[in-house]
Amino acid sequence: MAQAWKCAGLRWAADGPVLAWVGGRRSALVRGQRVAFAVAEGGVRTCVGARGNACPVRAEVPGRGTGARCEECARLRRAHSVAADTMADDPQPYRVYLAWFGPGLVKVGITAHARGAARLLEQGAVCFSWLGRGPLMAARRTEELLRAALGVPDRIAYAHKRAVRAWLPPREAERAAGIAGLHARAVALGGWPQSLTPEPFRAVDHAGVFGIAGAERGPAAVAEVAELVAGLAIGGELVAAAGPDLHLATERGVVVLDTRLMAGWELVSAGGEPCTVPLRDLGRAAGVQDGLF
Repeated sequence: MAQAWKCAGLRWAADGPVLAWVGGRRSALVRGQRVAFAVAEGGVRTCVGARGNACPVRAEVPGRGTGARCEECARLRRAHSVAADTMADDPQPYRVYLAWFGPGLVKVGITAHARGAARLLEQGAVCFSWLGRGPLMAARRTEELLRAALGVPDRIAYAHKRAVRAWLPPREAERAAGIAGLHARAVALGGWPQSLTPEPFRAVDHAGVFGIAGAERGPAAVAEVAELVAGLAIGGELVAAAGPDLHLATERGVVVLDTRLMAGWELVSAGGEPCTVPLRDLGRAAGVQDGLF
């Protein structure tokens, strides 16, 4: 029987994306390699728990959900998060950023200073610039200021990010222009908290890191995985990776796999099996096993 592996999510390391597995093993992902797996026959997707603790009832969760948590575990996780403003006394410094995901898609956000650009890589930000640095609540107030004064959202659905990846401007300077003017308007606003230090505009471009621009850019994705299903497989050559998404060149064209759909499933190596998982059309807009692959 093939050894089953349980995915703990996609991580972005300094040298690129890595799939983490329950138990501590990691699989580095390199463009050009084959990524292939199947969901174990007869398997069910179970809650991944919260805050390092397993779900006490091993609740079954829907295959289409990206959270992979039952209601109770999701509530517990959110109750101890910066996003929910439940950590106002966090003493570490934070940074405010502007992130650009494609034409017309810009958001404002905050991240712990110690994390560097990891949060931006995880979100699939094609280009970003820091706005300021300071205490958590000062960073949060600045985020709210930009939302109210400039109409900049603090979140963008992944479906929208995927839809514009095929239509990115070819030059880095053009991508940086998507946030340059907004950065200048943001810094010029009155009402910034005094404890937040503004930072100059410096665009950081991730298009090359993701493999979605430049000479190495592969064909545009034609579909995305709708869900994983017990007994079905997906496999293909890794042509790009952005945020939680892997772009795989399959016999059905380039397919985007949101790795958050993998969490909670028991997965086995698929070898050369065809892509059989349910897909959703993106249209024009959008041995002793050392590892699973």
